[in-house]
Amino acid sequence: MATSDASSSDNRPTALITGASRGLGAAVARELAPTHRLVLGARTERSLAPILSELPGATGFPVELTDYEAVARAAEPIERLEVLVHNAGVADLGTIADSSVAQWRNTLEANLIAVAELTRVLLPALRAANGHVVLINSGAGLRANAGWGVYAASKFGLRAFADALRLEETALRVTSVHPGRIDTDMQREIVAGEGRDYQPREFLEPSTVARAVRTAIETPRDAHPTEIVLRPIPR
Repeated sequence: MATSDASSSDNRPTALITGASRGLGAAVARELAPTHRLVLGARTERSLAPILSELPGATGFPVELTDYEAVARAAEPIERLEVLVHNAGVADLGTIADSSVAQWRNTLEANLIAVAELTRVLLPALRAANGHVVLINSGAGLRANAGWGVYAASKFGLRAFADALRLEETALRVTSVHPGRIDTDMQREIVAGEGRDYQPREFLEPSTVARAVRTAIETPRDAHPTEIVLRPIPR
């Protein structure tokens, strides 16, 4: 579990990354590892084991982000936080005609409400560091397509949350990252659901998006990188 003094001799800034056990979250962790103390989030300690083994200086943050009492307990020891990367989320696709109340609730809960609550409980730590909140959004947060309505609604809401946070917490920097489709396990599941063959070259590499996240974080403080949009170029 994360603590506020992971290493008293390590003066690097601290970054908490949700959904860090694989895919884009793990890529962001690798990108920030040389310059940041890492707190890596996922649902369980078991799922975090591989990335923590790969990055032995990192600290685990195993918590179900929709269990808000558990989130509050996990966040309580964190007194100062320079970077918060919201990467965890779900992609439950389908048409509006075939959607259910449960699908809407689960998607909005994971992709929007859990993000808002984790940010809220960490605001004192972020304020203490004049921190940076990075929200991994999606191209679907800029334009909704058929079959992506539920997911897009959650991502449009996430963009609105970022905009409001940026205006309310003026000492913080808040960046929305809108990547196109990324070569991850989640993408493989989506493509399988679409009934297509999976071609990795059609999609962004996780390391490319992770580099954009690092660039936003390293942007000098006289600039505020508010939105980053990335689109894949088929290779």
